Amino acid sequence: MTSEQNIGKSQARSEDTQRVVQAFDNLETDEKLALLYFVYKEMGKSITQAAPTATDPELAPLLLGDYFELSDDQQLAIMREVVNRADSEYSRAYGALKENNQLMVWFAWAQGMGDTVVGMPGDYQLSNAGNDVLNQLKGLDFEGQISMLRTIASEMGHTDVKPIPTQAETGKTASL
Repeated sequence: MTSEQNIGKSQARSEDTQRVVQAFDNLETDEKLALLYFVYKEMGKSITQAAPTATDPELAPLLLGDYFELSDDQQLAIMREVVNRADSEYSRAYGALKENNQLMVWFAWAQGMGDTVVGMPGDYQLSNAGNDVLNQLKGLDFEGQISMLRTIASEMGHTDVKPIPTQAETGKTASL
């Protein structure tokens, strides 16, 4: 099972935010990776930076430690596995994290690009669709940006954890 249980339980609250999430979902894997890189390059400028104090890097030693020791090809393969929800060691480690820590992983990877993380080709250009998503994200307010980023982060990675059925789904009331 993938983290698909999160799909449909979007944190994207407004219609505008949901539209940006849908546009992101329509991008191809490498375009999603490039867009995430460009989003983090815009942090603090036209995209509001999330509070790093809401994260715990120690929860992700595989993703924020061992990962940096891998070859560029291995790192890129892992990023693709996470985006595609593949059943792999790194994708499972990512899928086990809460959204804020998932965002922290992408932030750390973007910060390391070209140094400890595989870099973007110097001549890389986002597609028209990728630029459109980036511009839509820039147009959202702080809450919309964060909810959009949490939503897309939570829809990546692999997990076998199943959501707890709601009372509406089971017809039973909670008991102690």
